[in-house]
Amino acid sequence: MALRRKFSVLRDPVHGDIYLTDEEIAVMDTAEFQRLRGVRQLGAAYLVYPGALHTRFEHSIGTVHVTQAMLDAIQRSHELDPRSSLGVSDQEARVIRMASLLHDVTHMPFGHNIEDQSGLLERHDSAARFEAVLSTGTEVGALLEAQGLRRDVLNVLLPEGAPGRDAVPPFWRQVLSDTICSDLLDYLARDAYFTGLRIQVDERVRSYFKIDRLTGNLFIDLAKRELLREDILSEVVRLLEARYYFSERVYYHHAKVAAGALIARAVELALDHKLVAPDALYQQTEDSLFELLLRSSAKAPRALSARIADLVMRVRRRRLYKRAAVFPRYQNQDVQDELVRKYFARGTREARLEVEARIADVVRFATGQTVEVIVYCPAARMQLKEAETHVRWPGEGAPRPLAEFSAKVPRLLDLERSYRDLWKFYVFADSSDPAVLGAVQRAATEEFSAQNAYRVE
Repeated sequence: MALRRKFSVLRDPVHGDIYLTDEEIAVMDTAEFQRLRGVRQLGAAYLVYPGALHTRFEHSIGTVHVTQAMLDAIQRSHELDPRSSLGVSDQEARVIRMASLLHDVTHMPFGHNIEDQSGLLERHDSAARFEAVLSTGTEVGALLEAQGLRRDVLNVLLPEGAPGRDAVPPFWRQVLSDTICSDLLDYLARDAYFTGLRIQVDERVRSYFKIDRLTGNLFIDLAKRELLREDILSEVVRLLEARYYFSERVYYHHAKVAAGALIARAVELALDHKLVAPDALYQQTEDSLFELLLRSSAKAPRALSARIADLVMRVRRRRLYKRAAVFPRYQNQDVQDELVRKYFARGTREARLEVEARIADVVRFATGQTVEVIVYCPAARMQLKEAETHVRWPGEGAPRPLAEFSAKVPRLLDLERSYRDLWKFYVFADSSDPAVLGAVQRAATEEFSAQNAYRVE
């Protein structure tokens, strides 16, 4: 599918030349999009992988490139078999590309820690966040309105069922936000490049997509003459395995989790004591977030100000709290739901502070040492990664989600189980003394009636 408008060419380290229309360049030049230059794609992962300094700015541009490659493949499939698959019009491509460019515009610094894993704020992809950033009162929203794209872009980006969202063909959204989509295909390749992990994402997978004429769903055709295309299925599963590999090695690395816990605690303290407003956090880069926390806490009571400053300093200088106890799901399925209910997200602050204080008191009595403790409980659903991408299976009618065929693909079942077992409940402490950490571990194990899997050395 040719781009029919004037375009500019950008050189990207992952994809090479990327072509962007003048409309897209204008949107990139807005303040809201330029802010993404200061929001790292992998948050605090640079503390583990020094090269992981890439940002959501270049990821967003890369997502447009992959989106166009998928749209080109869809159009080729339609031209080869127009009776069973749909094509994509130039106007639809214009909307989908712009939505791809803006899909991360609501991301805040360390958002996955502050929003998803700690639950302190609404997720970046909530309706309220997109409506605010893309309103006509912002630079980017006003520009989209002038281009005649704002409403359609919102229809793509807003979650299903959001008030005011008009129905659009399913594939408009699926191209950039399905299990296998342009977002995933860019960030896996980009994260591999900048972390130095040797994972190759085969670009050919982009060419497997079609649009079902009956339902408007994006799908991957696994059937040829009613035989299973094992090569395509294997490539799809290999891609999902690569996503799990990054989850295990990067996204949930314990040092990244520890840094996220410190950042989330600093933000939580600032919010609870009304030192900052949530809306102010959404407008920050990573550097300006730290400065905002320090500046806003400077006039707070001395102990609170010192606590926030210490948390920020520890992340900046990589003096992270140490793991004292780790309670993984695979050893604690019977208590996971109770732990999440008591200690995850908004409304649990008092319970978390109380249990942290009790553990610290026990440790002080046992060792004579004063210690700060952070209990870190992620959402239970964080590790659920069902394969929702539609596929056409041999002998079946309409395309259905790949997860519905997991009984026929044992590797999918293994992946689902492995993702669930990534969930871990952490207890961190600001000490490197094995005796102190051991005391924290014993107190936490008794407090939570859970099985610890971490050995203090």
